[in-house]
Amino acid sequence: MDSSMIIETIGYLGSALVLVSFLMASVVKLRVINSAGGLIFAVYALLIHSYPTALMNFCLVGINLYYLARLRHPDRHYTLIEEKKDSPVLQAFLRHYGQDIEGCFPGLEIETEDADVVCLVCHKMTPAGILLGKRREGGALEILLDYSTPEYRDCSVGKYLYSRLPELGVDSLTYSREPLKHEAYLKKMGFAREKGVYVKRIKGL
Repeated sequence: MDSSMIIETIGYLGSALVLVSFLMASVVKLRVINSAGGLIFAVYALLIHSYPTALMNFCLVGINLYYLARLRHPDRHYTLIEEKKDSPVLQAFLRHYGQDIEGCFPGLEIETEDADVVCLVCHKMTPAGILLGKRREGGALEILLDYSTPEYRDCSVGKYLYSRLPELGVDSLTYSREPLKHEAYLKKMGFAREKGVYVKRIKGL
């Protein structure tokens, strides 16, 4: 493979990553992949001496990194709303995000009748996440569903929600289902596996 073909391949790779990034539902994944594609395409532009294109892509990478940093420390003010398990708002939320919930929790059958704690988290009154839970002895809450919408999938919803749960008499959380794709989130949020069940103690948060 000669040098010109290698340079062209770099350009195609950068372009492909930028295009793929726009298919991502998660804002974090979009910006990470877009940054990688932009950086590669900037290198390609330098190799073909297209300096304005290189400058533009370096700037786009910088913008992505800025917003990724903001996502790590979001300046958001959430509102917690306690709902009823037969709430029309809850049912509408589950219908609207049903396909994405299935993608995040393959095979999960949501039984709202089993939930005695239903918390809806909103940002500027826009639904950002939901928690369905069943109370157990000793202030424990078994998680039936802990879901954030794609736009707010940066753990900020969970951190806010867990900080408010002691007000509802919840001292600890348990997650007994097979976590699959959810395992990384559980570990990031401080859950530890105990006797086959993920547990997080939240009293005093």
